[in-house]
Amino acid sequence: MAEPKLAIPKSKELFEKAKTLLPGGVNSPVRAFEPYPFFVEKAQGSKLFSVDGNAYIDYCMSYGALILGHCHPEILDAAREQISKGTVYGAPTELEVKFAELIRQVYPSMEMLRLVNSGTEATMHAIRLARGFTGRKKIIKFEGCFHGSHDSVLVKAGSGAAWFGTPSSLGVPEETAGNTIVLPYNNFESLEETLKRHGNEIAALILEPVVANSGLILPKEGYLNFLRKKTDEYGIVLIFDEVVTGFRVALGGAQEYYGVKPDMATLGKILGGGFPIAVFGGKREIMENLAPTGKVYQAGTFSGNPVSVAAGYTVLKLLHREREKVYPKLERNCERLAKALKDGVLDYDLEAQVNSLASMFQIFFTTVPVTDYATVKTSEIQKFNIYFKNLLKQGVFIPPSQFETCFLSTAHSEEDINATLTAFDNALKNLAEAGNPP
Repeated sequence: MAEPKLAIPKSKELFEKAKTLLPGGVNSPVRAFEPYPFFVEKAQGSKLFSVDGNAYIDYCMSYGALILGHCHPEILDAAREQISKGTVYGAPTELEVKFAELIRQVYPSMEMLRLVNSGTEATMHAIRLARGFTGRKKIIKFEGCFHGSHDSVLVKAGSGAAWFGTPSSLGVPEETAGNTIVLPYNNFESLEETLKRHGNEIAALILEPVVANSGLILPKEGYLNFLRKKTDEYGIVLIFDEVVTGFRVALGGAQEYYGVKPDMATLGKILGGGFPIAVFGGKREIMENLAPTGKVYQAGTFSGNPVSVAAGYTVLKLLHREREKVYPKLERNCERLAKALKDGVLDYDLEAQVNSLASMFQIFFTTVPVTDYATVKTSEIQKFNIYFKNLLKQGVFIPPSQFETCFLSTAHSEEDINATLTAFDNALKNLAEAGNPP
């Protein structure tokens, strides 16, 4: 998969043009990297193919959305069949009901649910519904957990064990961010102290049960159970944001894997099989407050889009049917890749940590174990960038940020894994030989 030599790569030309039309030349910030991102022409299975004629083994998998790989034939067939019948109706369909039944079967915490178009929509409406249900204004989120780009969760932390958030983006009113309390993930004491002071003011506690938007951070033993206990104690709605972990760490997500049942949950990414769709749902007594039966409003022209529903329904049927094959295979391959990274770190005397779970993994170039956002931030970003670019030259594409997670799919073959193991070894060896970058 060596990169062909072109006088002026087409990706470079496209990026220069894109920068005159799109802010930063991209439609999502995570897609940009120096000196310019490659532009994709097509994808198949485990591979991305660029407009420059390069092929890459893909461990981004659209940031976790494609657990079955690119262009799965059954998903494409379902989408094509639906497109021939219509792409959007503005009216309900039978398949929406069947889809909801299948989701609830896998996620029993979702006694009722509402389909939307993105993870951002799902978390935004879940928080609004929790506020409407409890009559409270404040929420708790955790540093390093990403819940989309709406105002209530787009905040950053100050100092201290607990603090009220301040905006991390221009355009977010301080008074809005002031209703969000940001705490360190995996810290039992900070939550305990915060609840003693503000517990009766808090509508919801939202978190990624496994943090997959700051690299990869696993919950400490007993932490999720502790959150369940404390939110029950104070009448706080516990929301698991499983947009990433849903259907990935297990068919039933982190809820199944860790045996903790939230009051509400959000799902996305894998749910749509490559098409835009997400869902929020939870206890019936909470969800019945949603319009048209209740006074909390949510609506969307494309909510429950029939093409996305057809694709998503097919994905869930496939995963349910093949769960005894899919998840063990993903876990075995992930363990092989994570072990290779750990071995390489030792062999080449590098200062790095490797976190992995199910079909997700990430390496952090730091001396300390990564257990929260503060320890993630000790990582040497420049070393990661060198590692990323070295892999890219070898035809292996991982998310171009230390603060993202690598994802496997069932489309990754034995040949892909072996090629990746070689690429990992070369990248770590080269990094060690280069020493500390200037």
